[in-house]
Amino acid sequence: MTITITTAPCCWGVDDVTDPDLPDWRLVLAEAAVAGYGGLELGPYGYMPLDAGAVSAELRGNGLYVVAGTIFDDLVDPANRDNLERQTRQICAVITALPRPPVAPGQRFAAPYLTVMDWGHDARDYAAGHSDRAVRLDDAAWAGMVANIRAIARIARDEWGVRAVIHPHAGGHIEFADEIERIARDVPATEAGLCLDTGHTFYAGMDPVAMLDRYWDRLDYLHFKDIDAAKFADVMTRRIRFFDACAMGVMCPIGDGCIDYPAILALLERRGYAGYVTVEQERDPRNAGGSLADVTKSRRYLETVGFAHPAMERTR
Repeated sequence: MTITITTAPCCWGVDDVTDPDLPDWRLVLAEAAVAGYGGLELGPYGYMPLDAGAVSAELRGNGLYVVAGTIFDDLVDPANRDNLERQTRQICAVITALPRPPVAPGQRFAAPYLTVMDWGHDARDYAAGHSDRAVRLDDAAWAGMVANIRAIARIARDEWGVRAVIHPHAGGHIEFADEIERIARDVPATEAGLCLDTGHTFYAGMDPVAMLDRYWDRLDYLHFKDIDAAKFADVMTRRIRFFDACAMGVMCPIGDGCIDYPAILALLERRGYAGYVTVEQERDPRNAGGSLADVTKSRRYLETVGFAHPAMERTR
């Protein structure tokens, strides 16, 4: 099993690119390297420059790779198709011009990936984690979302050779078990895989180990998070937006929470996962001063349970 542990700008509070408190992207790269990660994601559209030369120079200076770009937008509205397609082309143009991440033996698809997440619906945001109160899309709206996803996945594949991976996300229209099952059925494996996230899976009431096992044949990329059980129990009693829950600390360093990472490692070893795993811990960017300590703690914990140091993982 050859796994490289990477991270993402959301660990520094980078989710809303209009937030005035976001840290400089170069600081994020520098701290990801100091913490011992092998790479990171590009982050939400508009955070890092769409300038491959500038980003490449910073990556090389820090010994990092970009392993994924991100579409984090309204995937439901048919009127958003042009915007989604434009983002896809611009993101793929950048990530494919950066230093290419190594490919491990047994890795299904080469990085970088395009992670595709639905976002931007108030009713679902306030229902994050609550399957019983989350209104599902009707058949017509669902079909429109599927059409949008398939369109951008085909652009990524056919124009740029990038594998799109659908990422179920708390507060979006692909979150709960029935929605994951439906999207896996309705989007062909030839067009897109899945990127399951242990934290979002737990937040939505599922067992991360069971879900990783169930969707193994579609699983091309992974995100790791951990959840503070006491804070999670508290936010589940509130009517609260997902990122407001994150600002309260519901996501914690890996190893400090309730997700069973030794069991996840055992599954990955049994199944023979190869490639990239990205550590995330959403937070308020005003608290980003604690990011380096937290991402370092997560990385060290993963080493203690059997995930090797990135210097031992890189394979060409």
